[in-house]
Parts: sequence; structure tokens; C-alpha cells
Amino acid sequence: MKPNANNAKYAILFIWIVLALKLASFASNLIQHGLPQAAQSSTFFIFKVVEVKVRANTESIIDILLLITFAIASVASVVFFLRWFKTAYHNLRQKIRYAGYSEGWAIGSWFIPILNIFMPYQIMKEIYMETEDFLIDRGYKIGRKLTLSYVGWWWALWILSGIRISFSPPSGILAVIAAIVGNVVFILIALVTIKVIKDYARIEPLLQQIDNPPPHVQPSLVP
Repeated sequence: MKPNANNAKYAILFIWIVLALKLASFASNLIQHGLPQAAQSSTFFIFKVVEVKVRANTESIIDILLLITFAIASVASVVFFLRWFKTAYHNLRQKIRYAGYSEGWAIGSWFIPILNIFMPYQIMKEIYMETEDFLIDRGYKIGRKLTLSYVGWWWALWILSGIRISFSPPSGILAVIAAIVGNVVFILIALVTIKVIKDYARIEPLLQQIDNPPPHVQPSLVP
């Protein structure tokens, strides 16, 4: 098995940074230009595309620095998330007899059209379900069970964001409404993604103990 705690920690850290920068950019644009411009500026879609829209007029230095930092943090959040995701699937595959996909699909599934609509969700669902079943079958206490509904919400929001990006009106009030919806969905994706990573990171260390648990002691994460 490979260590994965740092990947989880840094993925969560950079998602928080991206979220904070997103809100700071929105507030800055709101103060300078009002709601319509603020809603449509510097849109970031987690794990799929980074779209930075720079207006024709000269931006303030603060705005430019926000955009640059935002782009760097966005890339870092994607890199650490994918590293965490791939490592989590790798570690699970070391413990279970059968896995639905090869390890390479944990990365490749995000970048292949059509497959990226459903395969990353299936892999995440497998990580959650198989890990929990594996530990429970061996008598491990895991405290709060992994909640698969968060994975469902995470993926539903991801798909919704993709639809919003694909069919976003070019201008007018509908464009403003679509941009506001996109910003709200972005915030929800960030928060749910953090929840999904934290919940699994709480359970994953038990897989490390499975080969040599302490004698007569039942491994547990219950406080």
C-alpha cells in the first residue's frame, strides 16, 4: 500500500484556497462593477476546466494577482485530488480480490469523453463501498459509516456544472443568472468534495492495519 494521507491533506487544503480565492474575486468584482460582472468573472469549474475571463479594460493589480493565484491553486487542487483518488484505488485493489477497473482508469477516466460522465463516479463509489464492506466483514469498527449519498451529490453537482458550462447563454440576464448558479454550484462542489475526501481519509488508515492488527485488540476509529 502507498501512503495517501498527504495527498488527502493537500487536496483539501488547495480546494479551500481555491474556494477562498473564488469568493475574494467575486467580492472584488462586486465592489468594482456590481453583481452582473462579478457573477460572470473568473469562473472555475473543479476537475474539468479552468476558465479565466479577463475584461477588456485594465484590471487592478489585486484582480490580476487573484486570477494568477487562483489558476495556480486550481491546478494544484486538481493534481492532488487525482493523486489521492488514484492512490486510494490502488490501496483498495491491494486488499480486495476483484476490482471493477484497472488502476490506470482512476486517472484516465477523467479525460476520456463519454467515459468521464460515469466512470469516475463508479470508481469513487467502489472505493467507498468496497472499503467499508472489507473492514466490516473483518470485524473492524469504523465509527461513523461512509455516507454514499455524499458521493452521489458530489457527482450530480459535477454533472450539473458541466451542463451549465455547455449551455451557458452568451449575454443578457440569462447569462447573469447562469453565472450565479454556476458560482453557487462551484461552492457546493468544493464543500462536498472536501467532505468526500475527509470521510474516506478517516477510514483508509485501517487498511494499513489489516495484515497485522494488535493481538486481542479490535482496531477502531471510534473516539
